[in-house]
Amino acid sequence: MAADAPEVRTAAGVLRGTAGNAGTAVFRGVPYAAPPVGPLRFGAPRPAPGWDGVRRATAFGTPPPQSAAFGMDALAPADADDGDWLTLNVWTPDPGPDPGPGAGLPVMVYLFGGAYVIGMTGLPEYDGGRLAGEGGVVLVTLNYRLGIEGFGLVEGAPANRGLLDQVAALAWVRDNIRAFGGDPDRVTVFGQSAGAGSLAALLAMPRAAGLFRRAVVQSVPGPFLSSALAADVASELAAELGLRPAVDDLATVAPGLLPGAADALGARMGQYARRWGVLAHTAIPLAPVVDGDVLPRAPWEALAAGAARDIDLVVGHTRDEYRLFMALDGTLGQEMAQERAAQALRIFSPAGGGDEAYRKAAPELDAAGLYERVHSDWLFRMPTLQLAEAQVAGGGRAHLYELVWEAPGMGGLLGACHGLDVPLVFGNLRGGLPALLFGEAPPAEAEELSRLFRSAWTGFAAGEGPGWAAYDVERRPTRIFAVRPSVAAYPEEGSRALWRGHVFGALPLRG
Repeated sequence: MAADAPEVRTAAGVLRGTAGNAGTAVFRGVPYAAPPVGPLRFGAPRPAPGWDGVRRATAFGTPPPQSAAFGMDALAPADADDGDWLTLNVWTPDPGPDPGPGAGLPVMVYLFGGAYVIGMTGLPEYDGGRLAGEGGVVLVTLNYRLGIEGFGLVEGAPANRGLLDQVAALAWVRDNIRAFGGDPDRVTVFGQSAGAGSLAALLAMPRAAGLFRRAVVQSVPGPFLSSALAADVASELAAELGLRPAVDDLATVAPGLLPGAADALGARMGQYARRWGVLAHTAIPLAPVVDGDVLPRAPWEALAAGAARDIDLVVGHTRDEYRLFMALDGTLGQEMAQERAAQALRIFSPAGGGDEAYRKAAPELDAAGLYERVHSDWLFRMPTLQLAEAQVAGGGRAHLYELVWEAPGMGGLLGACHGLDVPLVFGNLRGGLPALLFGEAPPAEAEELSRLFRSAWTGFAAGEGPGWAAYDVERRPTRIFAVRPSVAAYPEEGSRALWRGHVFGALPLRG
């Protein structure tokens, strides 16, 4: 077998890949389920058809239809409607013969973020060569359905189709990863942002039971929707197109046209505040649905009841999560009116606290600082912390971390912002989003932090632990990723105390 054209035999047929970086072989665009178009539109994923001969696995699969957010729709090709979205990619340092039961390398499966409406595995920051090659793991990345196709509550269709896609990909890993040198009994799933929300849902889903042993959950978003709220959102989404939120109606619309309806609704969410509550003060109308079937309970409730006690977790967030979004909307580094901050505090503060409690807890912060802090807490920091605490309450093990190192991009204004951990974990510090974070020449500190992240994640996947003590609610040990990393009590004590009585769960329809 040629080193630059490695071949493996999967259950569906033979794949021919290419040489990747860091001494890996890479297989791109591998179908893990049939294209969900035609009679399969809005359905649960079905097995991918097999093939005869050798299939070239050298190009990433077609991205799923994308929202226009951040210009991502321009990265989805014109033929995105072909539905060939459900593909995955494998990087392996050992594409040799099937090692057989009880042998093989640890496997890591990544779920990208993107607010459940954007994302694709072909972005350069998700190249898995360095993480796989230097970490000695088999790495898998995958596309899954987004937007209305993946997360809209559609009459006549199963809920959470994007999550069902992820389960199908994990089943493919279980059945095929030995051919790539991996051990299906040592699978770790890791995900960031919406990928972390998806992973939190998988931890609570009976359909995902037994498909992975460990999980790394990076910046869990708090919004999950009740069935009633999701149905009301779906009705408004369909109304953008003059349709009902049903399979028979929506299947008449080309997939590439559906994201525009979600974008249009997202631009005027505020008018639904009386019905949708806090969700109406965001720009993203879609999220996993606690439907009682695919997702029986919200992750925090499920973990506290022991649903994932047999799965070891690493859970963490960045310190300044919301600064990235303030940079994108032009408010970062700008003076902010007190009333705007006060409104955000009233909307997003936990019940019983309100804006005055935040001001007392953080008297050093100005209006912009309070605005950033409450958004960071509601959207990512407190859901993440409470997921770790729920896992411990349910009898499981969790290791907590916070990234506090400040990105040098934009003159240092970004701080330790949302998404900073992604290029550090993958080791891809140049070009694209990494260039915004690190500049054109990443500093030595970023390279060293990347090494620490990669070592912690791959060590955890190998069963060695991440390198610091498990979390407990008395001492609250937390890995602090900084220029001089340390382990200390959870540093965001003021926010933790404010949110202690809050229960994250399915957001309700208010009537």
